[in-house]
Amino acid sequence: MAKKRGRSRRRRSSFSVINALEAYVYATILTEGTAGTSPFGMLTGKPDIMAVSVKNPFTGMAEDTGLYSGVGVISLADIATEPGVALGTMAANFQKNLLPMAIAGFTTSMSFRIGKRLLRRPISNINRNIIKPALGAGIKL
Repeated sequence: MAKKRGRSRRRRSSFSVINALEAYVYATILTEGTAGTSPFGMLTGKPDIMAVSVKNPFTGMAEDTGLYSGVGVISLADIATEPGVALGTMAANFQKNLLPMAIAGFTTSMSFRIGKRLLRRPISNINRNIIKPALGAGIKL
């Protein structure tokens, strides 16, 4: 006897506001731990990494000290202008902040998981009665 073909179910792809918020929290944890700023600040920040030079009193010429200013906050513009310094600073920050970032990521994961489970019925009610009639089927809470 031939095997019966079952109906395949296709899920509608929809944008979940809660999942987007969770992803933004993870991005914030990573960018604050490595670059010292928020994701928005990393994208829109101005380049401020500059080499610190000291004027030699004997020759009157500026000499490079090998130090840099403006490495507290790294942006994409900093990575584009001084990639070696910016990525080195980000690597050092990552090593320094690895444990706090891991703890923050774990607590964020557990908080969202528990929160979604506890608020499942109110979220479903909001999706069904407010968001779906007003915005359509492409967005959910």
